[in-house]
Amino acid sequence: METVSGAEAILDTLIACGVDTVFGYPGGAALPLYDALFHRPALRHVLVRHEQGAVHAAEGYARTTGKLGVVLVTSGPGVANTISGLLDAMSDSIPVLCISGQVATSLIGTQAFQESNAIGMSATVTKWNVQAARGQDLPALVFEAVDRAMSGRPGPVLIDVPKDVQLQRVDRALCARSPCARPAAASASSQALDDAARWLMSARAPVLYGGGGLINSGARACELFTALAHRLNLPTTLTLMGLGAFPASEPQFLGMLGMHGSLEANQAMHQADLVICVGARFDDRITGKLDQFSPNSRRIHIDIDPSSIGRLVRVDAPVHGDCESALSLLLDRLPLKDPDPARLDNWWQRIQGWRGRNCLAFTPRSDCILPQHLMSQLQAQLQGRDAIVSTDVGQHQMWAAQYLKFERPGRWLTSGGAGTMGYGLPAAIGAQVAHPDATVVCVSGDASILMNIQELSTATQHRTPVKVVLCNNGYMGMVRQWQQLNHDNRISHSWNAALPDFVALARACGWQARRVDDPSELAGAIEECLATPGPFFLDVHVAALTNCFPMIPSGCSHNQMMLSEEEWFREDAAAPQDQLAAKQ
Repeated sequence: METVSGAEAILDTLIACGVDTVFGYPGGAALPLYDALFHRPALRHVLVRHEQGAVHAAEGYARTTGKLGVVLVTSGPGVANTISGLLDAMSDSIPVLCISGQVATSLIGTQAFQESNAIGMSATVTKWNVQAARGQDLPALVFEAVDRAMSGRPGPVLIDVPKDVQLQRVDRALCARSPCARPAAASASSQALDDAARWLMSARAPVLYGGGGLINSGARACELFTALAHRLNLPTTLTLMGLGAFPASEPQFLGMLGMHGSLEANQAMHQADLVICVGARFDDRITGKLDQFSPNSRRIHIDIDPSSIGRLVRVDAPVHGDCESALSLLLDRLPLKDPDPARLDNWWQRIQGWRGRNCLAFTPRSDCILPQHLMSQLQAQLQGRDAIVSTDVGQHQMWAAQYLKFERPGRWLTSGGAGTMGYGLPAAIGAQVAHPDATVVCVSGDASILMNIQELSTATQHRTPVKVVLCNNGYMGMVRQWQQLNHDNRISHSWNAALPDFVALARACGWQARRVDDPSELAGAIEECLATPGPFFLDVHVAALTNCFPMIPSGCSHNQMMLSEEEWFREDAAAPQDQLAAKQ
């Protein structure tokens, strides 16, 4: 019987599962894994500078490829540093396998050097976690971890492997076994699908609403979603995580929904008589005031996760199943052409009225760069490049979501559920590793980029030509905006008083870099950034106190929106007069 070490067995099993790239950072309890890695050229290892960055890079890799993201870390602070990343992957349903080294079995519980309770720490931020007890179990545990991460609603999993278990001998034949068959996708209820088809054909004011689950389901699911919108000429909106699931250039697209969504998307949702939700969760950033969310609509909800259906809003047709299969079954129940295409004419006329307000319009200034100007110029120069864009979290994230246009899934990477500052740069690196010839841009803010700025060095070492476009306003912008609007303008500790010279810092890490603060130089600076071979850091100084609008303020519904500091929008008299007056 040919044997390998437990560490070798882990890597050989990953290779058998089709893994070819891992992200990580070595340490004492993971050294057997890294020693085994030395002899496995089939696995590319991307050395990051912080374990949180490893998970975000694995997320960027996974989200742009549909493959599993894999992370290797050591014990103690190594695995502890992954927790924010695992939370992010859990919140946004990204398949990530984290393999952590652990102190030897005999030392567990003795407060040994770099010992930590990896299982306890990661329990609430993973779908499944386990500590290996025997080397012989490792191949089966890896197969199960891969299966759990990729099946159903995807998410992160963790295997904690004591150092002595990594050194035990394992039958090599175990590593070649095929993974256990994944459970069949849930079959959608025929009655719910029948109801959904009937309501779609009778609705006079429908809205099709998609989320990140569409992208997780795959390109075919996004194609079927688009086909449904086309067949019945449905007004279509997407969540922050769903951008790219429906082409932004399509006339049916209303823009992003939610707190900083477009006027037309939010008003259509409020006035709809039928909402078809596919792969989204009705989270609080989408619904606004929950008891006034789309008050007169029936709701159809398609989701792979049964716990998401009916959790926050009433659902009239719950469809538990994978987005692709459920949409296919729904389309089979619909005619190939709407027999009464004029039934939505009045509805589209109302939507065009909201569109006519042009809620994202702005007037560029000659004395400073507006963030909206930056994003619109970036969009103009990314047009036709099929670029991948990551963001961090804050105002820049919302402006990017509003102004950048995505025609295909897997081109937009952002932290939605967890809102993790520091996500953008490592996620962009992971995406660039997966797509070495693609244009990959990280849009960040001055506060967010500092969270994981050490990953500039990772990009240099691994020759990933990522472009960073920094929306630099000197503040934690979204925090300051909320302090201004909700806390009587008490700007408490959200001003970055000692920012580094980002150009000098980027150059010190081997990047090319430039600063721009003159609007007349902006287009040329973006062109230089995108055209320069290798990584480039563009530090764009924008107007410091600009706020991000449109906005549904806290406690308001979709028909109560701020279009600017001075202008409110209210669609109908049903909105509570006293609440609106108080907000004004």
